[in-house]
Amino acid sequence: MLRPRIIPCLLIQQKGLVKTVNFKSPKYVGDPINAVRIFNEKQCDELMIIDIDATANKEEPNFKLIEKLASECRMPICYGGGIKTLVQAQKIFSLGIEKIALSSAAIENPNLISDISECVGSQSVVVVLDVRKKLFGGYEVFINNGKKGTGKNPFELVSIFQKLGAGEIVINSIDQDGQMKGYDIPLAEKIRKETSLPMTILGGAGRLEDIGQLIKKFGIVGAAAGSLFVFRGVYKAVLINYPTPEGKDLLIRASFDL
Repeated sequence: MLRPRIIPCLLIQQKGLVKTVNFKSPKYVGDPINAVRIFNEKQCDELMIIDIDATANKEEPNFKLIEKLASECRMPICYGGGIKTLVQAQKIFSLGIEKIALSSAAIENPNLISDISECVGSQSVVVVLDVRKKLFGGYEVFINNGKKGTGKNPFELVSIFQKLGAGEIVINSIDQDGQMKGYDIPLAEKIRKETSLPMTILGGAGRLEDIGQLIKKFGIVGAAAGSLFVFRGVYKAVLINYPTPEGKDLLIRASFDL
């Protein structure tokens, strides 16, 4: 039976684990390998790991770090950052990664989606859209870690990417990133109307209740979060956390009113 997925999102910068606010001011929060080991113990559904500098700095994926992460991790990993070619994607898969995430590359070279999908299957190809609200209404997709506007809206892009062979869409709200005030539900609603692909929402979760609200609204959905799973308390002390299997089951059941 398909179930909602609750997904910690880990941001990597200079081989360290960081957390941002609105894609700015990265704060070092620890060693990513240690974080993976803790999430193993907590039996996470899946991990999303994004190198936030690789594409913006025109760097290749850090294959050595990816190999270490994959060898430690006992759950599916979605990895993104610096992937521009089919050869790079194939190497990452060979290291033990289950999904690769395309963001800037999906905008600049949409055919890469088809190339990877035809090689390994659409279920392993994730497109991440970093989305920001426009001043006078609507939304715009940004690339290069939120530094460059594309002039494109996410609602048209998700339909295009679905036809090209993407297997999942991740919608990451730049405005909500690190705010811990809840997901952009209206944005998610609009995206859901445009695609039948599995959808994961990222940006803004500050309480497990935010995840419950997302599941209640959309059912089988990916609920991803960064700050929620690395900080604890009003002073945001660094503490890797995740609901227990029993707590997760109760959250999902309550969201479905079972």
